[in-house]
Amino acid sequence: MAQGFVMEEEKEKVILIGVSVNEQDDTKESLEELKELVRTVDAEVVGIVIQNRGQIHPGTYIGKGKLEETAVLIEETKATGIVCDDELSPSQIRNLQQELATKIMDRTLIILDIFARRAITREGIIQVELAQLKYRQARLIGLGNSLSRLGGGIGTRGPGEKKLEMDRRLIKDRIAQLNRELTDVKRHREVTRQQRKKSRIPVAAIVGYTNAGKSTLLNTLTGAGVKEEDQLFATLDSTTRSLELSGKREILLTDTVGFIRKLPHHLIEAFQSTLEEAKYADIILHVADASNPQMDLQMYVVYETLKKLGVADKPVITLFNKQDRVTENRRFTDYKAEFSLPVSAKTGEGLDNLIQALEDILKKQNILIERIFSYEEAGKIQTIRKYGQLLKEEYGSGGITVKAYVPYEVYHKVTKQ
Repeated sequence: MAQGFVMEEEKEKVILIGVSVNEQDDTKESLEELKELVRTVDAEVVGIVIQNRGQIHPGTYIGKGKLEETAVLIEETKATGIVCDDELSPSQIRNLQQELATKIMDRTLIILDIFARRAITREGIIQVELAQLKYRQARLIGLGNSLSRLGGGIGTRGPGEKKLEMDRRLIKDRIAQLNRELTDVKRHREVTRQQRKKSRIPVAAIVGYTNAGKSTLLNTLTGAGVKEEDQLFATLDSTTRSLELSGKREILLTDTVGFIRKLPHHLIEAFQSTLEEAKYADIILHVADASNPQMDLQMYVVYETLKKLGVADKPVITLFNKQDRVTENRRFTDYKAEFSLPVSAKTGEGLDNLIQALEDILKKQNILIERIFSYEEAGKIQTIRKYGQLLKEEYGSGGITVKAYVPYEVYHKVTKQ
């Protein structure tokens, strides 16, 4: 009897390259993160090269000596490509290809590849393809007939080789078409936002560094059923769910795409409408991975990204998540936040304090109403119950005594004679 053969796809082997331009650089940590990104796209890191120099080489990213060292390392490890920790220019791609004769990739391309794998909804798929095409369009200049050098990322996800064979005009036409489709999606998202605004239900946007535990938090609080994995960018598409607070009041929680250092500007542009969920939210829930040694840097990246998106003057609750993994005894504090809470989204530790913090902030955003309504005004109490937090409701001979917190616009509506 003939024995069958098992066909297994061979993992790509890559070498990571980073440049440290000063002593304060976190190049080693950045390359460790890049290693995780590469692992996420099912490739194996077989070598790491770091060069200390005054500035990134404008032509080849690294200097001649390191190029020779990398060429030897490629031969020794049988690597099938290199991944640079910074976004490469078209000339750098071309020159590195000529010098090293292997697939050339950069951090941006790997992130785009991950996003292509993670996108599920129509909006996410459009956004990723748009970002990929803009990235490739910028690299058509000067590459001539060698478009295959761009590869399409590890595993050639997304547009891939077929799109790389397009000329500039076709890519430009495709980008225009995707922009039109994305405009329709944005219009739908804006309608949804307006409906939320009319409903006067407050919204909290969950933001944070990738793999900080945002999806786990949403699932634990609301049972959303969002995919959870211990890897970078496990979920991409935003999800909104309702969380019931005390007094039958509710708040909408919206998950957003994770942030990361050196987040490609193509993605910020393409995912503008998704990321803007934070801009239009009433409260920001900032989830930080307290078990990560790079937590402080990750928090800085989150705040810088929020600043780029124009998110300001929003009350922030910072959740120092993954307390079940924290071994050191330390006090976690974020001075930019109104509340700093140690929690574990996985075990539920500290989430009662989160709900209390949400209610406290909403109270500050509301106004206290204490008055007696006549029975003819009973309909106003239903409005209070729907949009506010009803603390007291007593029926007597003189009318209905009410004590409640309500939004300012509701206050003026129910107290108007």
